[in-house]
Amino acid sequence: QDIEEQKKIGKYFEELERLITLHQRKCDEVKTLKKYMLQKMFPQNEQKIPEIRFEGFTEAWEQRKLSEVAEIVGGGAPSTNIPEYWDGDIDWYAPAEINDQIYVDGSERKITKLGLEKSSAKILPADKTVLFTSRAGIGKTAILRRSGATNQGFQSMVLNDETNPYFVFSMSKFIKEEAERVASGSTFAEVSGKMLGNLAFMFPTKKEQDKIGEYFSNLDNLITLHQRKCDELKELKKGLLQQMFC
Repeated sequence: QDIEEQKKIGKYFEELERLITLHQRKCDEVKTLKKYMLQKMFPQNEQKIPEIRFEGFTEAWEQRKLSEVAEIVGGGAPSTNIPEYWDGDIDWYAPAEINDQIYVDGSERKITKLGLEKSSAKILPADKTVLFTSRAGIGKTAILRRSGATNQGFQSMVLNDETNPYFVFSMSKFIKEEAERVASGSTFAEVSGKMLGNLAFMFPTKKEQDKIGEYFSNLDNLITLHQRKCDELKELKKGLLQQMFC
């Protein structure tokens, strides 16, 4: 390679690095903002109003048990020895599938209608269910985009019409902390549906929940966007390094 080509390649990768750093920094900034706003937009230490609110909202928040705003639904598993119960078209989630994603709309394994009937698994409705892992890592959450069922590693919240799913999803950090506090078990910690249902949190009106849910949804979208861009650029760099240096 002559020096000119080396310079060109060097400049190209320098630019790629700059873009990766930029998106990573943006992503981290929004994550920091989100962490800060979670502390400020949800009442802390038994307060009835948060420090930061949207204009026009003045009413005190009310304490409610999760069982008052949602039906807590556990999961179940059909027998693995009966093929007729498996490979159907009903989504059936395991805790390992719930990671950093916000929405889930397709599970790795699926069960049949017969499998559902022959187990304690129940169909959870789309767009109003927040999946909540109750053991083997308590408190991982995701919003169900398509109706489906779960195994026994969940106590999911099927929210009533007066409760915004994204609002509840946004407060999952607080729910997780409380659930871990009350969890019991000799082999591994687990939280039951009753325990989860008894946990109480502060809730504003549905209108205010909608605004808060929308705000955090926008923040999460920005985080996802910058993270995706960052990952794409890293993949591009990796591919080009292999192709441009043989």
